Amino acid sequence: MRLHPRAHRGIGALSPSADPLPPAWIVVGREDARIVAVRLDAHGGQLSRTSIPSEELASLIADEDAGTRWVWHDTPAWYPQLLAAGVRVARVHDLRLCHAILRDSATVVDDGGLRAATEWDAAAVVEPAPAALFELDAGAAGPPDDIASALAEFARQRAALDAADDRGRLRLLLAAESAGALIAVEMRTAGLPWDPAEHDRLLSEFLGTRPAAGGMPVRMQQLADEVRAELGDPAASLDSQPKLLRALHRVGILAESTSRWELVRYEHPVIEPLIQYKRLARLYAANGWGWLAEWVHGGRFRPVYVPAGVVTGRWASSGGGALQIPRQLRPAVCADPGWALVVADVAQLEPRVLAAMSGDAALARAARGQDLYAGIVDSGAVPTRAEAKVAILGAMYGATTGDSGRLLPALRRTYPRAMALVDDAARVGEQGGVVSTWLGRTSPTTSAGWRDTQAAAAEPDASGADEARARRRAADRGRFTRNFVVQGTAAEWALVWLADLRTRLAAMDPVDEDRGAPASGPVFSTRPHLAFFLHDEIIVHTPLARADEVAEAVRDAAASAARLLFGRFPVDFPLDLRIAQTAAKD
Repeated sequence: MRLHPRAHRGIGALSPSADPLPPAWIVVGREDARIVAVRLDAHGGQLSRTSIPSEELASLIADEDAGTRWVWHDTPAWYPQLLAAGVRVARVHDLRLCHAILRDSATVVDDGGLRAATEWDAAAVVEPAPAALFELDAGAAGPPDDIASALAEFARQRAALDAADDRGRLRLLLAAESAGALIAVEMRTAGLPWDPAEHDRLLSEFLGTRPAAGGMPVRMQQLADEVRAELGDPAASLDSQPKLLRALHRVGILAESTSRWELVRYEHPVIEPLIQYKRLARLYAANGWGWLAEWVHGGRFRPVYVPAGVVTGRWASSGGGALQIPRQLRPAVCADPGWALVVADVAQLEPRVLAAMSGDAALARAARGQDLYAGIVDSGAVPTRAEAKVAILGAMYGATTGDSGRLLPALRRTYPRAMALVDDAARVGEQGGVVSTWLGRTSPTTSAGWRDTQAAAAEPDASGADEARARRRAADRGRFTRNFVVQGTAAEWALVWLADLRTRLAAMDPVDEDRGAPASGPVFSTRPHLAFFLHDEIIVHTPLARADEVAEAVRDAAASAARLLFGRFPVDFPLDLRIAQTAAKD
């Protein structure tokens, strides 16, 4: 059993891949230490086959029509070297990422052998060093990169897509996912402009003087001494949760964890300095001077983004902590001279997506042109904004007890279609089924352990403990599937926003060469470009002369993403947008 999004007539006119095939597909792969490029016709037949030395691929791609869709096994394995050579790819089909979507999608009724091609389940290739232009180690991780494997996998994917229930939606998802792969590499190549001197100043302000090797910043040391004094234990370990909990228990603080939300429940002189110490310790460990030396070079922070690194389609990061830049350090994100940052984030993205997915006009009306939580209060569903936020987040994340559980009945009465969508998704998950996002990304199936637990509880001689365990695990899965449909669709909206914006930025005229930002590399040194992405926030680094034009493009791309996914349904996605020299928030 699966939950499938409602039909939507407006989804047929898709970009960039509404047609069965774009003007040209060219599949690239390796053969006998050379690169082979195979041009395909509309039916997958080979029109031409070109074999070239590795160093000639950049020229081949640069000379090809911009409308060509390139097909390759894994974007991080091919694209960094092209960018280093000054060549930007407009359109690509990433076989590894698309394989994962089609393999798992419940909308694919006949996979054409795709699920059996397990060699394509490999993780992403680690980006090769720029000096090793197009020369990957023979034993590199990732799916196969030879031309025969690429052609066979592309044929399987086309067959699976042709057999899907809703090809239009899946085409848009595959195109957006592949565009996201390009953007991830581009953002790492261009880098996020970062002022190391400002970073150092901020660290000194928050942590105190930079310590000698092996030491602790002075402010952290002062707080640590204060905590140990309040605990009456000069040797108390503050960085080991089990040991710290034992020390807290000895002074009557019976906390079950050392999280801030747990600690603030207790009144004791140790609580405030302990919370401050933990906050500074996180900053020091995650983004201290060691991080600065490792990840910021030449005025740029270049993390490793992982598109679809989370099962819902959200991005992750495998290096640099791009998704966890602390608020205190955002002033270090600073535009180059003559350039500016266009910073934009979407207000309450997931609740707005829920309104559109479910077709709940009342929830969309509460969000229109205003803070969504304030709109829920205005509707009379709940008395305060704080309660509105708790209620709607609880509905999406499965917090159905406590304050959220108390408020849910009012939400169900006021927004029945939205609540029915997440309730139905939870019910499917509790029963062991899968659910799908708006465009067709499908949740993982249940594990063998989950199924064994449910089977044991169904036995005639099952114990009360067996039944309780099965109910717990069923409820956990229900919470997962409840959120999957909303978070996954929000990730799809963000991907379409990014892909559309990327195209708009590439169409803008460059600035003069001598006004560029050389640290961004040859492709981006004279043009506006995406420099950062975090779920519902983007940062564009742009020549100051293009800042207003970029801001308008950001807004237009958001409106376009809403139309592409949800047609004419009246839901808006307002942006908090500003043009500034730093990414610091007020």
